[in-house]
Amino acid sequence: MSGYSLRLSGLRIKETKEVYEGEVTELTPCETENPMGGYGKTVSHVVIGLKTAKGTKQLKASSAEKHLDPSIYESLQKEKVEVGDVIYIEANSGAVKRQGRSDTFATEFDLEAEEYVPLPKGDVHKKKEIVQDVTLHDLDVANARPQGGQDILSMMGQLMKPKKTEITDKLRKEINKVVNKYIDQGVAELVPGVLFVDEVHMLDIECFTYLHRALESTISPIVIFATNRGNCTIRGTEISAPHGIPLDLLDRLMIIRTLPYSQEEMVQIIRIRAQTENIQADDESLSLLGEIGTKTTLRYAVQLLTPSNLLARINGRSSINRQDVEEINELFYDAKSSAKLLAEHEDKYMK
Repeated sequence: MSGYSLRLSGLRIKETKEVYEGEVTELTPCETENPMGGYGKTVSHVVIGLKTAKGTKQLKASSAEKHLDPSIYESLQKEKVEVGDVIYIEANSGAVKRQGRSDTFATEFDLEAEEYVPLPKGDVHKKKEIVQDVTLHDLDVANARPQGGQDILSMMGQLMKPKKTEITDKLRKEINKVVNKYIDQGVAELVPGVLFVDEVHMLDIECFTYLHRALESTISPIVIFATNRGNCTIRGTEISAPHGIPLDLLDRLMIIRTLPYSQEEMVQIIRIRAQTENIQADDESLSLLGEIGTKTTLRYAVQLLTPSNLLARINGRSSINRQDVEEINELFYDAKSSAKLLAEHEDKYMK
């Protein structure tokens, strides 16, 4: 439950960075003998040519450069950058991001291209606002197992104690402090997700206790509960409560008023379901299914579609008629009819 709620809450981080951006026109690694000896070679520097609509620029990444290190070649290989791709390189960290294939190559029959992007405008060396979306779970994992680097996840990880291997409550509290600080400073924006819990009466008292605490957090997702139960026992206790939800938690919820489907609405829903499953049925059979749905349940009426369709095909017809639905309805019981039958003949069944 904790993991799902953290995965659903996102953080949109905006940073203004100094970058080199453009279409790659040249990518040449220059190798030298390994200073440690042996037969292998190492990359001493990398020559990168970038082009924009305003001009071109050649970058040389070497150990003598202040910002660009020859290790940038590993990042280029990891991003699978090649000539004709549009990339940007962060000047301070040397991080590389491939944005896509330049649209000047759109006429080529390149099946490997993910997407085509326009040639960047302005200078190659510029200041750019970088927007990155991460989840709170991503931040937990990044800080529990820090990998180094200068991306936003690693930067936030450097604020914590390094080399943690477990996501603890203490770690989450520390991360939440940093997240709230980023939000207050306007650096980041909270993007709340939606946690949908169906059959909420199946949760036990421990889950409800956690949800009660999580809902009070400023970075909690929007939580929607769904249940079809009335008064029932809260699992893990002997307390009976409406919908099987503790009263103190229920008091914090907004309960949406729902109404049962009318016969016309049921007919419309069954018609849509029949079209989805490529089942042909005339209006009379659909009307009968809607009538059955009002007496039983919509789910039972929808389930009659498939056997009615099979019966129609056995009889050499491609469309369901009223007689098919009537015959199939006599073969099966819905939940209410089955419960009534068990109550009437209780003495004939094993206990």
